[in-house]
Amino acid sequence: MEPEIGINKKHLNATVKLLEVILSDEVILYTKTRKFHWNVTGESFMELHRLFKTQYIELEETIDLVAERIAKLGNKVIGTMKEFSDLTRLKEHPNAYPEQKELLHELLSDYESVIKLIRKDIGICQEINHDAGTADFLTGLIEQHETTAWILRRYLE
Repeated sequence: MEPEIGINKKHLNATVKLLEVILSDEVILYTKTRKFHWNVTGESFMELHRLFKTQYIELEETIDLVAERIAKLGNKVIGTMKEFSDLTRLKEHPNAYPEQKELLHELLSDYESVIKLIRKDIGICQEINHDAGTADFLTGLIEQHETTAWILRRYLE
């Protein structure tokens, strides 16, 4: 059944396509964070191991919320690594196992990229797709990611 929520089908579909890209970015960010959780070594091992666990648990919740937003808008949710890899705006680095400082830099860079990209996506949702609900939802994601970026930045100062 099609949702009747005051957004025409064209704009609804455009918002869903945008959310699929955001979902893909979140899954890749989650996967990187898990990889770094598993492979972190060095002086602050346990602290960073726990930090990354906290972050990937938050990302699991974020992924679920983005997927549910897509479903609320009346669409099926993508769910394969191929789909996520094809749609993500983030870069992966197979067979790379950076040292602590480098992995913190990589995660920080990814979070900052996601923040900037979602900020643009909010404008599209508001101004083009007339979807205030998704714009508001994405604003919450930015706030969450800004907190994580701030924490990562503090480790690098």
